[in-house]
Amino acid sequence: MGFRCGIVGLPNVGKSTLFNALAMGHKHAEVANYPFCTIEPNVGIIQVPDERLNKIAQITKPERIVPTTLQFVDIAGLIEGSSKGEGLGNQFLAHIREVDAIIHLVRLFKDKNVAHIAEAIDPIRDVEIVNIELLLADLDTVEKRFQKVQKMAKSGEKKIKQELDVVEKIMSAIAKGIPARQLLLDEHLSELVKEMSLLTAKPVLYVANVSDSNLEEDKEHIKRLEDYASKEEAKVVEISCKIQSEIGEIENEEERQEFLKEMGIDELSLNKFIRAGYELLHLITFFTILSNEVKAWTVAKGTTALKAAGKIHTDFEKGFIKAEVLSYKDLLTYKSEHIAREKGIIRVEGKDYIVQDGDIIHFKFH
Repeated sequence: MGFRCGIVGLPNVGKSTLFNALAMGHKHAEVANYPFCTIEPNVGIIQVPDERLNKIAQITKPERIVPTTLQFVDIAGLIEGSSKGEGLGNQFLAHIREVDAIIHLVRLFKDKNVAHIAEAIDPIRDVEIVNIELLLADLDTVEKRFQKVQKMAKSGEKKIKQELDVVEKIMSAIAKGIPARQLLLDEHLSELVKEMSLLTAKPVLYVANVSDSNLEEDKEHIKRLEDYASKEEAKVVEISCKIQSEIGEIENEEERQEFLKEMGIDELSLNKFIRAGYELLHLITFFTILSNEVKAWTVAKGTTALKAAGKIHTDFEKGFIKAEVLSYKDLLTYKSEHIAREKGIIRVEGKDYIVQDGDIIHFKFH
């Protein structure tokens, strides 16, 4: 799988509650009314909801249905000064460096039983506290790199001088409060940013943790958060972590559906949230069908058939011959792989074919 999303935010914003909701009762993170309840990151693997998988299964009648998954990491709360080691800042920031994307949870709910680090609800203030700490941590990283390259540049080597110029551009932008992901990066600049594991280079999804009742005040805060996020082309997803966690505790599916009906919930907010995280990483899904199994696989957009084959097994990639491709829509149209093959709908593609979202692929290999 290999794709990891880290849940960050101030203390007591609901990160562990969100993690438990995502886990749907399978694994629990400790939830408590005090900062730094989470010391070591909790790690959970969740299924990506995809109705296409169920429809493929209705046609092919497999014994097993295997969804694709994402990994979520609950990272402890950041506070002002985390970049300088306040709280357990350095340790927490190190965990963030290991993820592919950041889920920034923002507290909008009021609850006198759950202490607020700043007492009053103000999503923009809270977001900026975390974002400034990430920027400061990146600035420290880039400054150290600049000093190192600056010494090396005394050799007069052209390549080192070019790197020094690039690092200086990155350092200047971050010092102005511009996150690395907003920089217009050429290929060399992108590689350098990736190499330094800059926190602000990671894509961000803002998640508004709202009250368990639909408050007008929540809507006003969400609008402010959306306006803020739009400046960096980020999205905002609204969710009540408390309600979603309670839903996850209901093991019986019929009881769960009844609860959803009573609450007037058509679709779990978590499903929207998971899909948003999936889109955030620019991922797509392809499917494989065996006699007893239909399985979904996660790959990045732009992945070739050769690399997709390697996702299943290294032998598929090493001995790749061809890929037989049927689109999901064509399977729904013809209701049978056999009929689609007779009609000549199944395409034969080579190793350089770019896999499309919804492709159903049979790999032929030595």
